[in-house]
Amino acid sequence: MRTKVTKRGQVEVPPEIRKKLHIRANTTLEWAIEGNTARIIPIVDDAIDAFRGSGPKGQVRRLLKERRQDRHRENGR
Repeated sequence: MRTKVTKRGQVEVPPEIRKKLHIRANTTLEWAIEGNTARIIPIVDDAIDAFRGSGPKGQVRRLLKERRQDRHRENGR
């Protein structure tokens, strides 16, 4: 996909990319130069919220169960 830079230095992010990367109004973008390439990285306001639902189903429940078992072993119960 190609876009143009305006006279004011503004760039439009194509709708397909905004949707896939969850870029909305006021989303902070980090620009990184790698050789002759520019990477644009969306920065989320709440990193925890951004990861919510991204892991395997039931993973949190399993981790909490394991932690309870660890706590019981540590406390000698």
